[in-house]
Amino acid sequence: MSESGKGNRQRLQWHPAFGAALRITFAEEIERKELELQEEYLLSKKPPDDNLSVNDFYKVYGYACFYQSNTNRVREIEPTEITITFVCNHYPREMMKHLKEGRGIRAECHYKGVYYLKGDAIPMQLLITHELTQEENCWIQSLRMNLRAGKELSGLITRYEPFKDSKDHAAVMDLITRANWKEMEVEEKMCDALRELFADEMEKEREKARRTGRQEGLEEGHAQGRAQGFEQGIELAKLIFRLSSEGRSEEEIAGKCGIPLERVREVLE
Repeated sequence: MSESGKGNRQRLQWHPAFGAALRITFAEEIERKELELQEEYLLSKKPPDDNLSVNDFYKVYGYACFYQSNTNRVREIEPTEITITFVCNHYPREMMKHLKEGRGIRAECHYKGVYYLKGDAIPMQLLITHELTQEENCWIQSLRMNLRAGKELSGLITRYEPFKDSKDHAAVMDLITRANWKEMEVEEKMCDALRELFADEMEKEREKARRTGRQEGLEEGHAQGRAQGFEQGIELAKLIFRLSSEGRSEEEIAGKCGIPLERVREVLE
């Protein structure tokens, strides 16, 4: 991964990953032909921001109106069939203050992280990703730049492992990793699937380390030792998280794994 890919947040391509997350989340509905997801249309070359502004509201609202009117026949698309969904990581307080005071539109929370915007002819809703339930909306909820090393990232990596051959899962995990690169570097319990996803990047890092002046044989010997310890650490961490998810106490986990209680607590922090 280039420095610009790791450090420049504005160059991250969120839209393809968001589409992939939607396909994962609504896979059953799509399979039953109850829902159809179309690829997005390019409406702007400006990179997305992490917040919703008043201008963003009117831009999206205008696009919806243009979509309805840009047809060959009058009312080819019924206005009542159009809905607008805004997605943001943080609740857009300034935007909602303007809509309430200027247009009489108010937000009503119907589910965790899902708000209906009432008071306009076009049905609208607002999704706050970090408020969505983790169990039902794992991949959409994780599309943000403030994931934390430890239980949050380890659980996500463990959840990803069975789907490492899925293009949609790989696309979402790729974006999540790039958006949270520093925390991923802190995370020591990266699974095999994730290491395969970034094999080239990790090889570059190893090559960079070899250029520090250490003897080749000594460096390779240390690398092999670290690799073996790394693999053992991954298996141990996965076992600890599996036992924790089964409701086992920290004391039981320590006894089962044959490690100190303090080590169990460090992994689960």
